[in-house]
Amino acid sequence: MSIGKFNYSFKYIFVTILLLIQISAAESVKIFDLRYTLDWDYSKEDIRSDVWDNCHSVAALQGILNRDKPTLYLRYVDSRRKDINIDNYWLEKATADGGWLDDVEFEQVGDIEELFRMFKNRVNGLVVYDGNVAATSNVASSVAGADNLIPVRYDKSEGSLYSVLTDKIGFKVKVWLVKPNGDSLFDKQGLIPGTDRYTTGSAKCDAYIWLKEHYLKTGKLNPAFGAYYIDYFWTSKLASIPKNHHNLTNHDYFVSNKAWFFDLNVWADEAPNDDPGQIEGTDRRTLCELLLLCNQLLDEKEMIYVGGFPPWAHKYTKSAGCRHGDVSTEWEYAYILSGYNAYKDADAIGFGAMANASFWQHYNLKDKYPQKWVSHEELLERGYLTKDGRVNFDGREFIIFYVGDYDAASWLYQRTADIWDDENRGKVPMMWSISPVLARRAPMAMEYLRETATDNDYFVAADNGAGYLNPGALKYSKWNAEGRPVSGLKDGTELWQQHCKKYYDKWGLTITGFIIDGYANPMDSALYECYESFSPNGIVPAKAPISCLFGDMPVLRSDYDVNSSDPAQAAELVMERIAARSIPFHWFRNILKTPTWYVQVNNEIQKQSEGKVELLDAPTFFELLRIYMKNNTDAAEGRYPYFESMW
Repeated sequence: MSIGKFNYSFKYIFVTILLLIQISAAESVKIFDLRYTLDWDYSKEDIRSDVWDNCHSVAALQGILNRDKPTLYLRYVDSRRKDINIDNYWLEKATADGGWLDDVEFEQVGDIEELFRMFKNRVNGLVVYDGNVAATSNVASSVAGADNLIPVRYDKSEGSLYSVLTDKIGFKVKVWLVKPNGDSLFDKQGLIPGTDRYTTGSAKCDAYIWLKEHYLKTGKLNPAFGAYYIDYFWTSKLASIPKNHHNLTNHDYFVSNKAWFFDLNVWADEAPNDDPGQIEGTDRRTLCELLLLCNQLLDEKEMIYVGGFPPWAHKYTKSAGCRHGDVSTEWEYAYILSGYNAYKDADAIGFGAMANASFWQHYNLKDKYPQKWVSHEELLERGYLTKDGRVNFDGREFIIFYVGDYDAASWLYQRTADIWDDENRGKVPMMWSISPVLARRAPMAMEYLRETATDNDYFVAADNGAGYLNPGALKYSKWNAEGRPVSGLKDGTELWQQHCKKYYDKWGLTITGFIIDGYANPMDSALYECYESFSPNGIVPAKAPISCLFGDMPVLRSDYDVNSSDPAQAAELVMERIAARSIPFHWFRNILKTPTWYVQVNNEIQKQSEGKVELLDAPTFFELLRIYMKNNTDAAEGRYPYFESMW
C-alpha cells in the first residue's frame, strides 16, 4: 500500500507504524524457498512422501512463527497462467516504496535443516504421526497449532526428515500419534487410546475422535476455525493434476489460529475409498460430531470458518472412482456445514494452493471500503429512465455477468496476477463477485483490488454472502418438519445476518451476486428478510421466482453458466437465453475469465444482437431492475408475504 497516497485514519497509521517497529526491532523477516520440492520426481511414492514431509513441517513451523507477527515468508506457489511466482508477486507489492514492508529487512534461509536449527527454540518439540493411518497427519497439524509442535511422519530411515529433526537437530517428541516402535496407535481394538470411547471400527475416525476428546473438548483448539485438507493419503496415488495440490502450504494460517483439521467423506451411503472397510457413513457421523461439539463450545453464537474443500481428484467422488459426482459432493458438504453454522472458504483443487496466509493475516486494512450507488438523476441523464420514472428500454435487453468464482482465498491469491492485471480491465463493466471473508487470508489482495479499480469495476459478494453456505439449511421451515436440517440446532438465521452485516459494512457491499442453494430448501420469507438487511440492492438465488421485489430488494433468479473459451460460442448461449426468458434482465455466471474475454464476448453480443443487448454495471442493472419491478405489476407484486407459496 502507498501510505502517502491515501487518506488513512490516524488509527490505521498508528497500527501500521507499530507493526513495522515490532518487526524491525526483533529481527529480519526470513524467506525460505520451498520450490525445490516441485522439482522432484513425483512418479515415485517415496519421493512424494519426502515432498509431503518437507511441505507439511515447514507450513506448520510458519504458522507457529507468524502467529504474533510476520516472521517467515515462503516462496512456493508458481502461477499456472503467467510466468511468475505468486508469492514473489505479492511480496514485491508489500516491499515497494511506501508499501507495507518497505523498511523491513529480509534474509534468505539456505535449506530446511538450517531453517529448523534457526527456530528450534521457538517451538516445543515434535508431534509424530503414522504414515499407515493417513488421518493422523491432519490430527498432527491440529496438535501442532495447539501445542507449538512440528508435525513429522514416523520414518527412521537414513536421511528422512524425522531422522534429521530428532537425531541431527535434537528435537524431542512431545506427542506420539504412533507407537514409538512404529506400530499403529489406532488399531481399531477396544477403547480409543486415552479415552473411554470404544473404537468406531475405523482407525481414521478413531484418530479424529481422539483429537476431539484430547484437544477440542479441552479448549486447546479454536472451535471457530476448521480446515478441510487432504491427509497423507495424497502420497498413495499420483493424480493427473499439478504437483502443489496437496495444499500443505495452506496449513500455516490454520495452524496459526489453532484450527482443527479434518479430511472426512460427507456421504452416508458409501464407505470412503481411503478407508473402504469402515461402516458406511462413519466418516460423516464423525464430521457431524466434531461440528456439533464446536457449536456447543461456541454456544451457537459464532459462525465456524472452514478453509479447504473436498479433495475430489483423490477421494470421495467419481473422479476418484467412487459413486458420487464432484459437484454433488461439493453440495453435500455445503449442506452439512450449513446445518452446523459453518461456512467454507473453498480452496478447491485447480487453484487451491496458497502460501503465507499466516504472514498476511497481520496486514492492516482500513476501517471501511465504501462504494457509490447510482442515483435516479444519473439514470435519467444517461437515458435509462423516462421523465415519468420508468425504465427506458428503447428496444434493449440488459445483461450482467457474475465475474467469479472468488469464494476461495487461494483462487484470489493465484489469479489476481493474470485476471485482475489484464490489460483490458476497465473497458467493459464487470461485477467482481468476491467473498468478503477472503480478507481473512488475503487482505492485501482485497485492498489491492479496491486501490486499483476503474470506474467499470464494481464489487459484490460471491456465493453466498460472507462465506459459502446454504441459507435454506440455517433454519426450520415448512419443508423441515423434523427440525433444522442435519444438525437439529436452533435457528441460525440471525447469526448469519450478524456475521454477514459486519463484512458487508466494511467492504461497502449491498448485492449478493449469487446464492447457491444446493441441496438445501429454497429460502423462505425470514431468510429473504435476513438478506434484505445486509444486501438491500439485490440477491440472485438459484431457487427463486424469475424476478420479484422483496420489500425494496430486487430478486433475480440465477441463469446459465457461460464459460466457453470461444467468445462467439459464449455470445450465442447468451443470446439463446435472452430469447428464452420472459423479462428483459439477464444474469450469467462466468468462472475465472479475464477482462479480455469479457471484452471479446461483449463485442460478439453486440454483433449478434445488432446493439440491442447492453452490458450494464451492477448498480445500474440492479437499480433498473428495482424500478422495473415497481412499475410492472405483471412482473411483481411488491413484497411477497409468504415466499413459501412460490414453489
